[in-house]
Amino acid sequence: MKLDLNLLPLFLAVAEERNFRAAADRLGVTRSAVSQGIRRLEDACGMALVSRTTRSVHLTEAGERLLNALDRPLSEIADALELATAESEPRGHLRIAVTSIAEEFLSGPLIASFAAAYPHITIDVTVTDEEFDIVGQGFDAGVRLGEVIEKDMIAVALTAEQREAAVASPAYLAAHGVPRHPRDLMHHRCINWRRTPNVAPHRWQFEEDGVPFDIAIPPHITTNDLRLMLRLALSGAGVTFAVEDSLKPYIETGELVPILQDYLPPFPGFFLYFPQRRNMAPKLRALIDHVRRRRPSS
Repeated sequence: MKLDLNLLPLFLAVAEERNFRAAADRLGVTRSAVSQGIRRLEDACGMALVSRTTRSVHLTEAGERLLNALDRPLSEIADALELATAESEPRGHLRIAVTSIAEEFLSGPLIASFAAAYPHITIDVTVTDEEFDIVGQGFDAGVRLGEVIEKDMIAVALTAEQREAAVASPAYLAAHGVPRHPRDLMHHRCINWRRTPNVAPHRWQFEEDGVPFDIAIPPHITTNDLRLMLRLALSGAGVTFAVEDSLKPYIETGELVPILQDYLPPFPGFFLYFPQRRNMAPKLRALIDHVRRRRPSS
């Protein structure tokens, strides 16, 4: 049976998602179309590529070999085709993975202005704090704090230096007192963040006399949602800790009061990052240039 090369991206989606429904959603087709396509590919290869049950999807040994053989070549072919067919304006589908605390990127104006400048580029932004290989998951670029970006990535500054801020509502501080040293937080109600359910809550980082240290705050409330942390702090539930930019509007109105500022030094800000590629897709180049035009001078 002749191999239909159009089935290979379908196989890649199943291999990466390990779920037929998720692969179908990613490709914009039905689950039955994915199932039938995999069956046709397996018939053409003369061997099973995917082992599936009602609960899970796994690649067979042959499937793993095919995935390893196809992953990078197909990505390079897609980039080459986009370059070959590029017209005067960049076009295509741009997938970006963005950490939930990247306020400069997620606030709206940067994405909105990029979409207006490049109407032939469709944009898919996934907000996630999970750490993963953006290339392996099919993303063109990501946005994270510079200190956690892999060393083999190219990074372009999106913001100036950032600071974290510890804040509480005036009502909470009037009722419970103002912490004077980070250690005092151990006696306060704190609202903390955790990336995923199976990891420890974020350790709050400070600096004293040039020496950095962190504290494992025993949180009264823990969540993976920055917006919930903000709402709880505004409601007087306790002290919370986040990147200052995400709290600034409420600090400026007096709804939240910053504390312990002498113990919170600046650190490298957010970066747009992407893999090194010999022939960069015009859609990604357009985003990089847009970010560079808008980034702060300092």
